[in-house]
Amino acid sequence: MITLVLRRLGSVLLVMLVVSGMSFLIFNYLGDPVNNILGVNASLNEREELRRTLGLDQPSYVQFWHFLQRAVVGDFGISYRNRLPVLELILSRLPATVELVMCATVLALGVGIPMGVYCALRPKGAFSRLLQMISLVGISIPQFLIGMLLILIFSVELRWLSAFGRGEVVQIGWWSTGLLTDSGRKALIMPVITLAVFQISMIMRLVQGEMQEVMRADFIKFARARGLTDRSVHLRHALRNSLLPVVTVVGMQIGSLIAFAIVCEAVFQWPGVGLLILQAIEYADFPVMAAYLAMVGFGFAMINLTVDMIYLFIDPRMRRG
Repeated sequence: MITLVLRRLGSVLLVMLVVSGMSFLIFNYLGDPVNNILGVNASLNEREELRRTLGLDQPSYVQFWHFLQRAVVGDFGISYRNRLPVLELILSRLPATVELVMCATVLALGVGIPMGVYCALRPKGAFSRLLQMISLVGISIPQFLIGMLLILIFSVELRWLSAFGRGEVVQIGWWSTGLLTDSGRKALIMPVITLAVFQISMIMRLVQGEMQEVMRADFIKFARARGLTDRSVHLRHALRNSLLPVVTVVGMQIGSLIAFAIVCEAVFQWPGVGLLILQAIEYADFPVMAAYLAMVGFGFAMINLTVDMIYLFIDPRMRRG
């Protein structure tokens, strides 16, 4: 088990090294930092002085080493657009994105798994067929269209919810949350549903397929022959043995939600990291783009590591292996 953990940590370090290299290329070769900082009217002497100050006159491998040293402590430079440290800028937006993604994940798991179990146990029922039809629609409709439909219904027509923003937030240290205020909770409803619809449909279909496969296995027949209750057979044996692929997909989807919540944040003008990166792309703010790429890469690597650790608790055979 310790060997497995060390091997996975080695993989995380390798992934982060590759991601850091890509971030370095964005930072240094997709635009001239000197031009972006000083503007086109700066003199040649000013440009050369700033180039020496930033270390851009050194060889590329030396620049990359210095970039790695700074990136380890979260120093990605100054945002060209906001004139603030990039780490400070991202940390100020991170709570909004994390709150949105975590709420969407909880909703997706809380709705998708029970729906999948129900459809697996009663595949020919009328309600199961209705759920499968709804899930097909949920997978097919683009995320931005779901958001616009929710805004049209609940903001424009019914006027129950705000169409944009995060509502009132409470500051807890450097972290901000809207879960402690009425307006913050109401502001979460439509973005969370928009982000979770696809995940609910995917998890439901995945759980349904896996459970139907497991229910045909010999050990399920043996469990029934021992006289175990349906509840024990369905939840303790069938569902537990169906969770490995679900854990894998959910882990990847959490990383995807963090990386691709951009569309949802743009539709609802949610003040998170996704909206920040859209503004960075618009203004060619390369330090923010490089930091975002590094953050997403690190997030995916840590989520994969966590998924591997969860495997060890779900499946004892992996611990023995």
